[in-house]
Amino acid sequence: MDYIDPHLHMVSRTTDDYETLARMGCVAISEPAFWAGFDRGSVESFRDYFRQLTEFEPKRAAQYGIAHYTWLCINAKEAENITLSREVIAMIPEFLGAKNVLGIGEIGLNKNTRNEATIFLEHLDLAVQYNQQILIHTPHLEDKYQGTRMILDMLIGDSRLDRSRVLVDHVEEHTIEHVLENGFWAGMTLYPVSKCTPQRAADMIERFGPERLMANSAGDWGPSKPTAIPDLIMELKKRGHSKELIRKIVFENPKQFFSQSKPFVHG
Repeated sequence: MDYIDPHLHMVSRTTDDYETLARMGCVAISEPAFWAGFDRGSVESFRDYFRQLTEFEPKRAAQYGIAHYTWLCINAKEAENITLSREVIAMIPEFLGAKNVLGIGEIGLNKNTRNEATIFLEHLDLAVQYNQQILIHTPHLEDKYQGTRMILDMLIGDSRLDRSRVLVDHVEEHTIEHVLENGFWAGMTLYPVSKCTPQRAADMIERFGPERLMANSAGDWGPSKPTAIPDLIMELKKRGHSKELIRKIVFENPKQFFSQSKPFVHG
């Protein structure tokens, strides 16, 4: 079954992973900007990173018939450096015209600090100014519930935002309802260490239904599995769900959401 991975950090993966993804049915990925495993020291580091996302990765993906899309931001882990964050935000418009850029992301919170919230709001201003979609990172583990509520409060407090163009990622059982009931899209991240398993994701689909819901692998530098979506497909098949429902979760929903950005032409 063809599928789209809405959140996969291919800069941290080998070219062999692209081949494996293609064999498993992945036809498109979206790669949000994220942490490099260390804090970068200058705006020029981010300029080079954005060139990698907009110039190099699309070519690497295309060798295996995979469409590569991306999002741009300075992530929450580096947002404590307000000066650098503002320099990066000011530089981002240089890349918003690239043919594979879908929007601003993954922005959000890490430790739910004042500086993180400040930079989150300034990213929202950028997205509104340039009419960009938004992809949001919610914190890990014990910080997730509070951080998700803080993020939702900031989003709801901005009347300029079109909630149908905002994806709140890494939802779990205790946060998914708040995201969906407020009109945002929700992403379930299939991750072997934190976030959720294919079984838990299937439970959430059965509880909340398939509308405005998608799944991703968030494959990155740490313990992760870029082929996690096929695991979810198998879990849903084992439970007797229809091909139509499965395709909606893994292909039609991401296609519907991403198609709100002009660069997305897949399918």
